[in-house]
Amino acid sequence: MIEVSKNSETEFEVRVLVGNGESRHLVTVKPETLESVAGGRSAEELIRASFEFLLEREPKEAIMSRFDLTVISRYFPEYEAEIGGYLRE
Repeated sequence: MIEVSKNSETEFEVRVLVGNGESRHLVTVKPETLESVAGGRSAEELIRASFEFLLEREPKEAIMSRFDLTVISRYFPEYEAEIGGYLRE
């Protein structure tokens, strides 16, 4: 389960409950990132989809505890091309 809570307009807390235990993350999303990547979806929807994307590629413990959403593309170049598929689910 992925829970996303809004701390401010650009900062969100994410709680991931998968398998045994949980992980917590602080994620920032700039308005321009939301506009270019989310296709009209909310920041919470984009973050949830982004964590689904990440969890298919690495365990929750490997996800950074604090990051800007744009950093995902540095580690997974396919992120922007594939995230739309996660948003449609």
